Amino acid sequence: MIHFPILRWGEPYKSLEVDKVYHHATGELMAEVSQANAGLIARDMRNAARAREVLREIPCKDLLAMCRKAGDLFMNASLPAGDGTQTPDDFVKCQSATTGLPEHMCRFNMGKLAYVLQNLEAILASLMRGLDFDILTRGFGMENGVMRSYQALTPVLGMVLPSNSPGVHGLWLPIIPLQIGLVLKPGPQEPWTPWRMTQAFFEAGIPKQAISIYPGAAEVGAAVLAHCPKTLIFGSTATVERYHGNPAVQVHGPGFSKILLGDDEVDRWETYVDLMATSIAINSGRGCINCSGVWASRHTKEIADALAKKLGPIAPLPPTDPKAALAAFTVKGQAEAIYKDIQSALQEAGVEDVTAKYRGGPRLVKMERCDYVRPTIVHCASPDVAMAKKEYMFPFATVVECPQEQMLAKIGSTLVCSAITKDQKFSRALLDAKHIDRLNIGAIPTVQLNWFQPHEGSIVDFLFRARAYQTV
Repeated sequence: MIHFPILRWGEPYKSLEVDKVYHHATGELMAEVSQANAGLIARDMRNAARAREVLREIPCKDLLAMCRKAGDLFMNASLPAGDGTQTPDDFVKCQSATTGLPEHMCRFNMGKLAYVLQNLEAILASLMRGLDFDILTRGFGMENGVMRSYQALTPVLGMVLPSNSPGVHGLWLPIIPLQIGLVLKPGPQEPWTPWRMTQAFFEAGIPKQAISIYPGAAEVGAAVLAHCPKTLIFGSTATVERYHGNPAVQVHGPGFSKILLGDDEVDRWETYVDLMATSIAINSGRGCINCSGVWASRHTKEIADALAKKLGPIAPLPPTDPKAALAAFTVKGQAEAIYKDIQSALQEAGVEDVTAKYRGGPRLVKMERCDYVRPTIVHCASPDVAMAKKEYMFPFATVVECPQEQMLAKIGSTLVCSAITKDQKFSRALLDAKHIDRLNIGAIPTVQLNWFQPHEGSIVDFLFRARAYQTV
């Protein structure tokens, strides 16, 4: 059993109060995690400036080389874990045990994070639009004959992290080469990735004073928000609304990602069933980039039936099974709450659970220590029903019948939109739509990210501001 201490600018600190993290299926105690408190964070943040100072002593190019090495260590090396060490295979087993993700999905997410670290130089070059990295260190410099000046808005970035999918950690990996420190508040079921990644950074030569990890309850997340000038958090629609317009907080909420079938392509819908199913179900539907809505002007009942036939029979399998496609819900009552919300929304006219006839059993599968919700495809005869606006953390999607000319007015906020169309007029309207973040034109799965383009806004623009600068 592993004990994870608090990490205070790289120094471990064992608290009297601990949280116990258990295996979702067997009940085995997997880890004890020291719990921070708001007062501890308030004291430590007095030294936050030192995190940026130690990173600015190292050229960005050298930090990028260290990150590449860290990516290899994260993926392949035995690294410190609490009082002992942990192999990559042990890491996968532990992460699967507490998050409910099947082991092969944990390995897949490991590969994604290692890819980001090993390609950070190209990713940052894209995010920074080719700007010389050293300009961020100096604060000014000539670029193509023009004086450029950028000012860091914070010495550290606070992160209030979730437990649902390890893939989200890719969003904070570019921070260290930008010479900004990290203050991490891990999700309660997922202490594994922040700790292992931090140890990989340290082994690769990143200064320990640049990173703090504060596990704890909700008050700890609130303290990170209160004491870090810039914070990135994950949460529900309510969280998004709460911090909307707050320049100090970048919120990553539900994605409501969608596939739109244009009128010029919808008659060929059968060609795109596999693309739609992958977008809905990969990574057990846990990501904000998973498709939660397929919109078309016609053939919607046939599309829903084809997706239901493909996904409906998927049932829970042991997390060690390489064919396991569903993640367990490890938080008590969470799966049942989702089930009840779906049941309530199904009562509205014009809404049908198409997977019911293919499922061969109940949607909610209750185990002794965890629960599963099986894939659900719902047909919505209109975009105005409540169900058309739903998203859940499992393979779920609505198939919504809506005229093409009404789609942009009806789809609402959309993180990823894959519009399968060759219609230039429709494509232009999609490009102009301000409520769509990532836009794919053509047969591209919503889950196919391009790390060389900003995800929900450039992190560089969030952490730095351009300003005028002159010197004699």
